[in-house]
Amino acid sequence: MTQTQPFDMFVVLAEMRTGSNLLEEQINRLDGVHCAGELFNPRFVGHPKQAAFLGVDLAARDRDPLALVAALRAQPGLTGFRLFHDHDPRVVAHLLADPRCAKIVLTRNPLDSYISRKIAAETNQWKLGDVKHKRAAQVAFDGDEFADYVAALQAFQLRILQALQVTGQTAFHIGYDDLGTLDVLNGVASWLGVPARLSDLAGRLKPQNPEPPERKLTNPEALAPALARLDRFDLARTPNFEPRRGPRVGTWRVGLRAPVLFMPIPGGPQDAVLDWMAALDGVNRAAMPDPLSVRDLRKWQERHPRRCCFTVLRHPLARAHQVYLREVVMGGRTGVRGYLARVHGVELPPRAALEQGYDADLHRAGFLAFLRFVQANLSGQTALPVQPSWASQTMFIEGFRAQGVPDRVVREERAPLQLAQVAQDLGLSAPAFDLRPPRALFPLEAVCDTEVQEACRAAYALDYRMLGFDDWRGGAAGG
Repeated sequence: MTQTQPFDMFVVLAEMRTGSNLLEEQINRLDGVHCAGELFNPRFVGHPKQAAFLGVDLAARDRDPLALVAALRAQPGLTGFRLFHDHDPRVVAHLLADPRCAKIVLTRNPLDSYISRKIAAETNQWKLGDVKHKRAAQVAFDGDEFADYVAALQAFQLRILQALQVTGQTAFHIGYDDLGTLDVLNGVASWLGVPARLSDLAGRLKPQNPEPPERKLTNPEALAPALARLDRFDLARTPNFEPRRGPRVGTWRVGLRAPVLFMPIPGGPQDAVLDWMAALDGVNRAAMPDPLSVRDLRKWQERHPRRCCFTVLRHPLARAHQVYLREVVMGGRTGVRGYLARVHGVELPPRAALEQGYDADLHRAGFLAFLRFVQANLSGQTALPVQPSWASQTMFIEGFRAQGVPDRVVREERAPLQLAQVAQDLGLSAPAFDLRPPRALFPLEAVCDTEVQEACRAAYALDYRMLGFDDWRGGAAGG
């Protein structure tokens, strides 16, 4: 990439009724620059009633869209086109990752573009060259339709933003209201690295619906309540700094004969579930198939179109308690032990001295400190990596989708009933599911109080919100 020629081509990332026709017209007035319309519109190639571009027709374009991109890039001068969120996703992904393709991001107030789109559909007037030919209309505002429209726009803008961040690129951002500012349009030319400049704003196209929104609606009273439902600034979003998880296919287990697949979440009741699966087949645990590889999973899925894939959730507090006992109190998480002592002043005795120096008060203090450590750890505020055993269960479920989707998300305390239903749906006799909690130094009931419950909610806010957990009330894994 050189200073005189930073880009091979460009793309205008926009949406319908955002002013992309106006911007294209101004870009095409620059010497040596050409914008070819909506080359990947599902219904035409470039512009309405245009069935081909550079000798590539609709069928050829859809078979090999990147061949048309390559042909465009090979044209003399600097060429580009307009690309919307519902155009060919293969092209969107390809160009977002290409630093030699300049990105011009055009946006407009979504309420204005939504109403303009409905008016254009009503009047069948998508461009305006002379105001004397303007077709006026009032349209009905639909709050639910508008919310879906805004969600689609936001999703596309977030995708653009993330792609630029990941690849270290920048884009030229321009708003609908900037299309009437000569200096801004010449700024586009400067950023593209072309010497041409506009001397005026002459052009054939005119803005179509400059009136206030209320004058363009048959039901303007519907605006206020619908807009009040939208979180314009995304204030309700909870930042999540926890690392994403892969599917962990190497931990998935299938039945010997029964068409069941278990997607375990670390820190959950794996042993009890595997015992149940073995009993479902009438065999010992040792006779069960080994954990799967991705290739094994593909073959198993092909052989078992009628199957049940499931995971089992454990209450976040019960799960954290088991992990704390197993990995911190009884295990070798020296980094966590050091953090608890350094930050929270909780000194746990060595494992060999637990019987002499570990009591209920120290257990509660240590567990409470561990919950606060987990909150900081999942928020990226510690030097220690997030371990699978205490990571959010929601992140594992999201990760599963890369290789498979669980048909059932079973809750441990309801596993006897829910797993029996799994067996019944497959026409099998259901064995009993052992809900007995594992033995522990101190039961969770002995240390569970309001402060502990609140600390767990703070640590696992994502799981409580996404998976619908309430306060822990005893039961499975409570030991």
